[in-house]
Amino acid sequence: MSRIGTIFSPYPHPPEELREAARVAEGEGVPELWLWEDCFRSSAWAAAAGALAATDHLRVGVGISPFPLRNVAASAMEVATIERMFPGRLLPGFGHGVQDWMRQVGAKAASPLTLMREQVPALRALLAGEAVTTEGRYVRLRDVSLDWPPATAPRVYAAAEGPRTLQLAGEVADGVILDSRHTVNEIRVAVDTVRAGWAEAAREGRPDVVAYVLTAFGPSASDRVAAALSDYPDAADRALAGSVGEVGEGVARFQAAGVDDVVLLPTDDVDLSVFFAAVGQVAVALPAAGGVS
Repeated sequence: MSRIGTIFSPYPHPPEELREAARVAEGEGVPELWLWEDCFRSSAWAAAAGALAATDHLRVGVGISPFPLRNVAASAMEVATIERMFPGRLLPGFGHGVQDWMRQVGAKAASPLTLMREQVPALRALLAGEAVTTEGRYVRLRDVSLDWPPATAPRVYAAAEGPRTLQLAGEVADGVILDSRHTVNEIRVAVDTVRAGWAEAAREGRPDVVAYVLTAFGPSASDRVAAALSDYPDAADRALAGSVGEVGEGVARFQAAGVDDVVLLPTDDVDLSVFFAAVGQVAVALPAAGGVS
């Protein structure tokens, strides 16, 4: 089922603003609020727990937390703890991380793809309550299991950009997170690559695809997204802008390209309360936007 979400960015907004932002988003009818963890701003997992505690039914996505920063057992404990406290409301996502930052903290993996290939299956197995023993290049576990696994393991998402990572995400993760600044056609190609990886691994069902899309509402919307995407001559094809109805039509185009969860990313200069209200109106205009596929 198609969904709509939005983002609380750690760039213009410090952590102390998150709880109120989450309450506003929920009050405006926004189904999902997504966060991310960039060095050295705020912890994704602490932030997710705070947003969930401040709300009653809002789903909170982490898109993403870097694989190299934590041992996979620690990541499993973070996810399991939050999932048990707020069942069915956490959407946990992981990715390579910015390589310069990973190098800065002494955590850069020589092969990020190998790290993903080892971490995601181990994480999914731990969250499923399994005892895991593995001896990989980066992940080494000896009969490790969670004492308090989730009653139902959440989907584990992997962020992906290039074709090799997209293919791998389809092979090992439950879903993929696609960054903003892509055209609908570029998203369609990415979705096809993820699905090809899923099929090659002979997995049942299908991957859940999340895509961030830079969005602006109102009469100056086109100018604001053009300024934010000034490096792109085709900025209008890489963002959504205009009225609630016009943004809704754009969301439908991304859905038709295979996106399950269209996450509307505000420009940095926006009033979040006003933006969240508009996102809530988009969700109402798309009646299938509330459920998790």
